[in-house]
Amino acid sequence: MPLLRSIERRIEAIFEGAFGRAFRAHVQPVELARKLAKEMDDHRTASVTRVYVPNEYTVYLSPDDHDQFSSYEEALCKELQEYLSEHAQREHYALPSAPHVVIETDEDLEIGVFGIATKMVRTSENVPIPEPVPASSFEATGFSPEIPIDTAAASYALVYPGGRFPLRGDMIALGRARECEIHLSDPNVSRRHAEIRLDDGFYVVVDLGSTNGTELNGQRIKHARLSDGDVIAIGQTELTFVRE
Repeated sequence: MPLLRSIERRIEAIFEGAFGRAFRAHVQPVELARKLAKEMDDHRTASVTRVYVPNEYTVYLSPDDHDQFSSYEEALCKELQEYLSEHAQREHYALPSAPHVVIETDEDLEIGVFGIATKMVRTSENVPIPEPVPASSFEATGFSPEIPIDTAAASYALVYPGGRFPLRGDMIALGRARECEIHLSDPNVSRRHAEIRLDDGFYVVVDLGSTNGTELNGQRIKHARLSDGDVIAIGQTELTFVRE
């Protein structure tokens, strides 16, 4: 069975890659469901006893793809929400609330190409959101790890030419796509180029398989923890991670 699954994944990768794009037709609901589940998996946040995942998902479609769902968009969103709920149950994920899916139009997208943005949103004061592990949790064992960022006591931001973006959520995206929290109009930047994530109490920068890569303090990286004063280079833009 593992061998068959491996072959299946390779076939999917081929058809979702350059070869697949050459024969693109309209986006199909099953594609959206599969990609939404993958986004849920990719944006997990581990707490002390639970693994949390985003509860809000925005799907961006080309105008033509969006039009094909216009007659049953509400029913489709509901079905996708149910699919995500079932996926979360199978994987034993924790959600701040039931998954919510909305579909938007992006004029820059071509037929058969779509994007997904995720957020973890508190919908009630009684709903928990994952917190960093406190340093006191390790005192009894004598183990003293590097102290995680306490988001209640410290604020961080990305500073770049012409802008300053305070980090308040668990994840922000950087890229040319309009759904990115930090939108960079640079042909050297991919549509969804990189993300800043809160991972186990620390902010990290993650390259999303961009064409031209992401640098941290002059070094090419795929995934790296951030410290005060670090400089992230994406295309022609430099963004400095600073403590406010």
